[in-house]
Amino acid sequence: MVPVLGVDDDGLVLERLAGVPPTAASARAFGAALARTHAAGAPSFGAPPAGWDGDGFLGPLSEPLPLPLRPTPCWGRFWAEQRLMPLARLARDRGALDSGDVVLVEAVAARCEAGEYDTGHPPARLHGDLWSGNVMWTADAAVLIDPAAHGGHPETDLAMMALFGFPHLGDALAGYDDVTPATPGRAERVGLHQLHPLLLHAAVFGPGYAGMVRAAAAAHA
Repeated sequence: MVPVLGVDDDGLVLERLAGVPPTAASARAFGAALARTHAAGAPSFGAPPAGWDGDGFLGPLSEPLPLPLRPTPCWGRFWAEQRLMPLARLARDRGALDSGDVVLVEAVAARCEAGEYDTGHPPARLHGDLWSGNVMWTADAAVLIDPAAHGGHPETDLAMMALFGFPHLGDALAGYDDVTPATPGRAERVGLHQLHPLLLHAAVFGPGYAGMVRAAAAAHA
């Protein structure tokens, strides 16, 4: 992670990094490093970082939304109760989703709570908002910024990387698999893990994301 040099009411002051274009080799090295970070583990699903109490937040600085961080023994229950349903209801209340969309998300949440999508992974140490803009490429290594860190499912970070485009994604995933081989069915679960950020975007940016929410939910309802 890049060091934080200062904090005030308007934002963070981070160490300045000299960026370079990412390459296939640096992406593969990043994937391997991410796998090792995940493998460091967390006390439970939903566990906050060490030394942090209470919930976190996620979303634009102009409108940060709560990110529940309540330790939960099972991933599916955590995903349903703390990620999917709060944002589905918020997006509905803001007019971004209709009642049918919420019914689909509720069906996914029910399957999650029943344990159908629990894959046996132990809680991983997640970045939590791993889109390409939060990865800074330097001559030495890729550096992560702006985490929403918590204990979660490792496939969540990987699915977020794939959601809005990631440089050399195939190489990054290959590097990850060099350290931690993929669990069968990972590719089919990508949409399940993308559902939370899609709901977040619908709640913040409006109904333009409803179709993506609907497609991801329908595939796992």
